[in-house]
Amino acid sequence: MKTGTTTLPLHWGKAPPWLFKRMTGLSREIILIILRDYGSAEILKRVSDPYWFQALGCVLGFDWHSSGLTTTVCGALKEASKDMQHETGLFIAGGKGRTSRKTPSEIQETGRHLKTDPEQLVYASRMSAKVDSAAVQDGYQLYHHVFFYNRDGNWAVVQQGLNYDSRYARRYHWLSSDMEQFICEPHKAVCCNAVGTTLNLVAREGDKNRRAATELALEHPDKIVNEARKIASIDLPQHHYVDIDDINPKKLHTILLKTYEKQAGTYEELMGIRGVGPKALRSLALLSEIIYGAPPSFRDPVRYSFAHGGKDGHPYPVNRQAYDHAIQYLRDIVGESKIGESDKKKAFKKLAAFSKRTAS
Repeated sequence: MKTGTTTLPLHWGKAPPWLFKRMTGLSREIILIILRDYGSAEILKRVSDPYWFQALGCVLGFDWHSSGLTTTVCGALKEASKDMQHETGLFIAGGKGRTSRKTPSEIQETGRHLKTDPEQLVYASRMSAKVDSAAVQDGYQLYHHVFFYNRDGNWAVVQQGLNYDSRYARRYHWLSSDMEQFICEPHKAVCCNAVGTTLNLVAREGDKNRRAATELALEHPDKIVNEARKIASIDLPQHHYVDIDDINPKKLHTILLKTYEKQAGTYEELMGIRGVGPKALRSLALLSEIIYGAPPSFRDPVRYSFAHGGKDGHPYPVNRQAYDHAIQYLRDIVGESKIGESDKKKAFKKLAAFSKRTAS
C-alpha cells in the first residue's frame, strides 16, 4: 500500500568523503547485526525491498529524494563488507558504470568460497541486466548494477536506469527466492513515479507473444525479413512502441541469422543470445503480432513509488557527532559476543531510545 510518493531526480557527483566514510562504517555495523541475528538470506531479502532500501539510505544520511542514494548506498555496503565477505558468506559485486561490467569476474573470484557453481550466479547477473535493458523497454538506460549473493547461491539485484530526457531515475529490485522465471514477472519491485509507454516483454500476459517470437527466431532469416518488408505498407495502431524505422531488413537479417544458427528452444535462451538486444526483440514482438496475432504487453512493470538529515541539508544537515556516536554504539553491541538474550533486548531498547534523542 502506498503511503506517499516522491520522485528521484538525477544528481551528479559523489558523496563527500567525510559522509561516505561514515556511511561505510554504519553500514558495516548494520550488516553485522542482521547477519548475526537473521543470516545472509535476510540481507538479500531486505535490499530487494525498495522501502527498506530507501529507509536505509535515509538512516545513512543520504538525500532521500536523490537518484544518488541508490549508487552511494550500494557502494557503501560493498565497501563495508569487502574485507569480511569470506567469513560472513555475504558477497557484493558490481557497481556504477564501468564497475558494473566487472561483476562476472568479481563473482568468479569468490567461487572457491561458494557452495554453488559461480557460473550460475554470473548467468543470473547477466540475465537480470538483459531483462531490464532489452526486455523492459521503458526509456531508462541502465548505468548501475549491483549483485548481492551468499554462499548458498541465493541472490538479489539492485540496478538503476536513467532517462536523459526527463532527468529522472528508475530502480529495479530482484530477489531469487521470489522469482520463478527470468522471462515472466521476474522483479521484486520496479520503482519510479514516471509511468510512460513501455514495451514489457516479460509481462505475464505476453506469454503467447514470447512463444511466437521464439518460433520466429527458429525460421530461416530470409522468410522473416520478407515478412518485415511487408510491414512498411501496414498502418500500425498508435499504442505501438515500435517504429517502422526500427525494422531495418539488413540488420534484422544479420541478427536473425545468429538466432537461426543457435536454435533457441525457449524465449529465455533467445533473449540470452549475445547480440539480441532491444531492437531485435522489438522486431520479433511486432512480427509475432502481425503474423500470429499475438500482441505484446505495454503494461509498465512499476509497482512502487518512494515514500518516506541528508548531505544537502534535507530535511536537515547531517549531525556528524551523532552519526559517529551511532556507529560506535552499534559496534559495541556487535562486540558483545557473550551477551544474553535479555541483555540483548535491553541493548536494543537503549538503541531505540538513543535514536529518538538524536532525531529530536
